[in-house]
Amino acid sequence: MKKKFTLPELIVLEYYKGNFALYNEGVYDIFKKDFVKNRPVFQNKKLALKSHPLIDGKEYTYYHFTHSGNIETERIPDLRRMERIGFPKPMIGFPNDSNLKVWRNKRGTRERILILHELERYLVVLEDRKNYILPWTAYLIEDDSRLRRLVIEYQNYKKARVAINDPVSPLTHGQ
Repeated sequence: MKKKFTLPELIVLEYYKGNFALYNEGVYDIFKKDFVKNRPVFQNKKLALKSHPLIDGKEYTYYHFTHSGNIETERIPDLRRMERIGFPKPMIGFPNDSNLKVWRNKRGTRERILILHELERYLVVLEDRKNYILPWTAYLIEDDSRLRRLVIEYQNYKKARVAINDPVSPLTHGQ
């Protein structure tokens, strides 16, 4: 039977009776299952993880998926990110699903792949490293103007692809 794109339930702190240490371990177990034990593939490229530096014995990618802040050494746990730890893998695994907007952009010298689930307001950012893909971050978009800017960036990407007569590839799928 063919698998279908679905997002899992949120993993909430209340399931762990408010015990943050247990919650963090439970969230990490999901991350390990999805990204350490069973590495996903994005458009025929394997995903690698940024493992160093380890933060509390956990991969750096986990830290970026579950913590927020602009200063690396001062990032703090983000419950909204942690609740959605199960979202990145299916979004990466089903980039052609009509619920997702997928496009490439450049930030400085780095080429990024963005996967947006607009209705869920959730973004996964991957970095294309030529021979592999590096999951960079993933987060809930809480600011309406940020969501609008991302949708406009996606629409501009699609228009530019059409303007140069580039065939629509699976990477430009979405609404």
